[in-house]
Amino acid sequence: MEDHSHYMRRAIALADRSMRNHEGGPFGAVIVKDHTIIGEGWNRVIATNDPTAHGEISAIRDACRKIDSFELSGCSIYTTGEPCPMCLGAIYWARISRIYFGFRINDAADIGFDDTNIFDQFSLAPEQRKIPSSEILRDEAMILASNYQNISGRIAY
Repeated sequence: MEDHSHYMRRAIALADRSMRNHEGGPFGAVIVKDHTIIGEGWNRVIATNDPTAHGEISAIRDACRKIDSFELSGCSIYTTGEPCPMCLGAIYWARISRIYFGFRINDAADIGFDDTNIFDQFSLAPEQRKIPSSEILRDEAMILASNYQNISGRIAY
C-alpha cells in the first residue's frame, strides 16, 4: 500500500517555504505518477502578481512540461488545501485521476481564502452572476468554432 503521507508532507513543505518567503498563501501541491513526483508547485500569487499562480496550477504546469504532455491521466495530486474552483477546473482539464487534500474549503475561508462565493456563482445563469456576462457576435464566433472543428489533423483535448 502506498504511503500517501510522504507526498502530502512534500506539498506542505513547499507551501511552508512559500509562506515564509512571502510568495503567497499556504498552498503547495505535488503530482505523482507511478510512485514518483513529476510536478511540484506552490502559491506564488504575491511573488508574481498573478492571481492564477496557485500551487495546483503551478504543479500541473511543471508536470506537463516534464512529461511533455497536456494530459495527466494516471496521476494523483496532493494539495495542502481542497482545490479552489479554478484549480479544480484545471485538475479536470488535465485529467488527473485522484485528488488528496489537507484542509477543506471552509478551513481556507476561516483564514481569509473564501472560495464559497465563487462556487455559488457557478449555479447562477450568466446574466445573474456578480460579474454579468452577455453573449455577443455569436454567429461570428460560431464560424470560428466550426472552422476549428474542420481542421484536419487537429489534436483533440
